[in-house]
Amino acid sequence: MMLRTAAARRRTAATVAAACTLAVALTACSGTTKDSAAKDNGRARGAATAKADPDAPLKKGLKLAFLPKQVNNPYEKIVDEAGIAAAAEYGGTGKEVGPSDAGASSQVSYINTLVQQRQDAILIAANDPNAVCGPLRQAMAKGIKVVAYDSDTAKDCRQLFINQAGSEEIGRGLVRNLGKQLDNRGKIAILSATQNATNQNTWISFMKEELKRPEYRDMKLVKVAYGDDDDQKSFQQTQGLLQAYPDLRGIISPTTVGIAAAARYLSDSSYRGKVVLNGLGTPNQMRTYVKDGTVAQFSLWNPEELGYLGSYAAAALASGQITGAEGERFTAGRLGEYTVGKDGEVVLGEPTVFDRNNIDTFDF
Repeated sequence: MMLRTAAARRRTAATVAAACTLAVALTACSGTTKDSAAKDNGRARGAATAKADPDAPLKKGLKLAFLPKQVNNPYEKIVDEAGIAAAAEYGGTGKEVGPSDAGASSQVSYINTLVQQRQDAILIAANDPNAVCGPLRQAMAKGIKVVAYDSDTAKDCRQLFINQAGSEEIGRGLVRNLGKQLDNRGKIAILSATQNATNQNTWISFMKEELKRPEYRDMKLVKVAYGDDDDQKSFQQTQGLLQAYPDLRGIISPTTVGIAAAARYLSDSSYRGKVVLNGLGTPNQMRTYVKDGTVAQFSLWNPEELGYLGSYAAAALASGQITGAEGERFTAGRLGEYTVGKDGEVVLGEPTVFDRNNIDTFDF
């Protein structure tokens, strides 16, 4: 992939926003009866059909809450702090709340509290696409705007999804990058986050689809391991993969916690320089491992821009500029104009590939 400037990514965003994403199964959500779910859905849909006023000013004093997968995740901390800072630009306030673990239902109690606090918007990186649906529907029924970012909910549980990049591009691109490093040969594994993480599972699905192409006939996926976005567990899962498959040639870790833990293990092992590690990470996490030769390249978008875009999108929703309908447009501060795509998706842009040649030009 080519390195993109911020301006180029903004231009790209409008054209790729309508790209299809993997469908998320719309299943019943726990903790909600059939009748109450139907009523809540009706109220939420009614709110979604309100007419947008693109000329409406952003409201002052908006209250936004960011609910990450877990509050001790360094990547999500960058996203949320940028979104909170963006809120101050347009006269709003933001805060981050959330669990210390990435369990499927760990975010539910926080959503309930935020509804009681009458936040204007809740921005959530979902640990599970369906476990959070009940309280999010209740939030929308009460007029609270819901924006998913980084990891989506089921589509009827939010108005917008701020996607860091096209899901298909991320999944297929990671396989292509690793394949080039391995000459499309050998056994590979995936080190993911949690088993229910929407973004991880979507990317992995596209990885598997890419691996079906004839050029990868000599490259075999032997295992998908889960480190639950926990540093120590991800470190142990890396160790376990190499013990179970001593002839493993490559690992893809599409999670910033996982890739950093895997790099730490490889850097102090006999597998350094023999097993190729690729995936998604931040430059500050991975700089040491790139410079010592453990990792040749990895990729990511700018998490600060993701949080910034999410904040302005939530403000546009709460101010009535947009409703989440396909084709609506809004301005995200210094990032410029964005278009709402299919199923309420807004795409930040294309990921950047980091290596020894460019990593020192980034600081996040």
